[in-house]
Amino acid sequence: MASSALAPSSSFLVDKKDGIGGFSAVRRQPPFPCSVQVSKKKVSKKIASVMAPQQSERKPSTTGAVKTGMTMTEKILARASEKTQLVPGDNVWVNVDILMTHDVCGPGSIGIFKREFGENAKVWDREKIVIIPDHYIFTTDERANRNVDILRDFCTEQNIKHFYDIKDLGNFKANPDYKGVCHVALAQEGHCRPGEVLLGTDSHTCTAGAFGQFATGIGNTDAVAGATYKAMEFVGSTVESLTMEERLTLCNMVVEAGGKNGIIPADSTTYKYLEDKTSLPYEPVVSDGDARSNLFSFDRFFRFDLEVGACGAKPHSPDNRALARECKDVKIDRVYIGSCTGGKTEDFMAAAKLFLASVWMDIYSLPVPGSGGKTCSQIFEEAGCDTPASPSCGACLGGPRDTYARMNEPQASYAFSDIDRTLLCCTRVVCVSTTNRNFPGRMGHKEGQIYLASPYTAAASALTGFVTDPREFLQ
Repeated sequence: MASSALAPSSSFLVDKKDGIGGFSAVRRQPPFPCSVQVSKKKVSKKIASVMAPQQSERKPSTTGAVKTGMTMTEKILARASEKTQLVPGDNVWVNVDILMTHDVCGPGSIGIFKREFGENAKVWDREKIVIIPDHYIFTTDERANRNVDILRDFCTEQNIKHFYDIKDLGNFKANPDYKGVCHVALAQEGHCRPGEVLLGTDSHTCTAGAFGQFATGIGNTDAVAGATYKAMEFVGSTVESLTMEERLTLCNMVVEAGGKNGIIPADSTTYKYLEDKTSLPYEPVVSDGDARSNLFSFDRFFRFDLEVGACGAKPHSPDNRALARECKDVKIDRVYIGSCTGGKTEDFMAAAKLFLASVWMDIYSLPVPGSGGKTCSQIFEEAGCDTPASPSCGACLGGPRDTYARMNEPQASYAFSDIDRTLLCCTRVVCVSTTNRNFPGRMGHKEGQIYLASPYTAAASALTGFVTDPREFLQ
């Protein structure tokens, strides 16, 4: 997203003037059924925002008597479980609107499906399953390639409607069905709709909460922090001013705070985005006004007046928050712009505009405003970047050794001693990245140092060779 990377701390929920957010507490249990336990605390009624677990609701949320005010998350889960009311601690089975998997988790899920239900078992609804190969795609690794073959065979057996296949690894453009990163593709292909339940075998499935739906990962949710297993709802004037892609980034990072799901109320921006992406009906929900003062629904409310500089995270955790200007002496070896967090159209546009200032819609053919007709790809190359690679999760998750931009080996780095000016040598790989995690080994080599940042900060750092506040180039 074009604004600074968000750290999973109290500064995570922001608003220029009226930034409001909150969350409710939930006991840590498997995703479904799930239990909710909410603590009771006094909260100022001035703060309009929220996070939610489960509780009372309407049957669908537009009909029936409301016993207590409910949050968006509570309403969606109550409707999906065909309950008139949910109480914290209830276990519920929900009707899922969309189930997504990809080439890393899909083969394992398919194996369990066949083992538990038989070789001839059929999925419950072939049109509600979305399968998107995107993680380990552009590689010669035979096991990675076999994963995609397993997905293809299963989709053929089950007649899955939404399978975004790729066969020609030499030229991704030769694959009309291939869509790149799954969380971006879910949005662009119209699988995200307000009021629905979307599950995926990927922890960043929470990204889709930007559409006002309940979206969460049912696979490897490995982040732990202050919002552990809580729903985080974002409201306020800054949130309302965000584009859909910026909202996707905000909800994407919820899992890095340990949250179960992130959610933003659908509004005119949402509806406009969906106009040419889905013809299916959907039913948005909003949190009830009295839910905001209902201590049984919400654990905490936060209001933030945001006046900060470009921020990100230092190694080796997304919550190791720091301002870019605080890291200005950090020399870097490379910059990586991509992923479900910082590899959307507006992210590439942001980086291209900054490069232009100093020297998938489609970064290969879409002109950048004010560039004289140049595309993102042309601007990147003129600034000394590699030609944009084929769209995939790429080096964000490391992957096979031949994955583009993977941090395979530490590089020699030289510096003079502050004491006697002796030339010192050390090995390291320092990368500024628009991805979402910077744990040791996340992008390859365990000695790699990853600084998480926005596309603006990443581009500015690429120009200087140090972690750099982009405002030096944007003013």
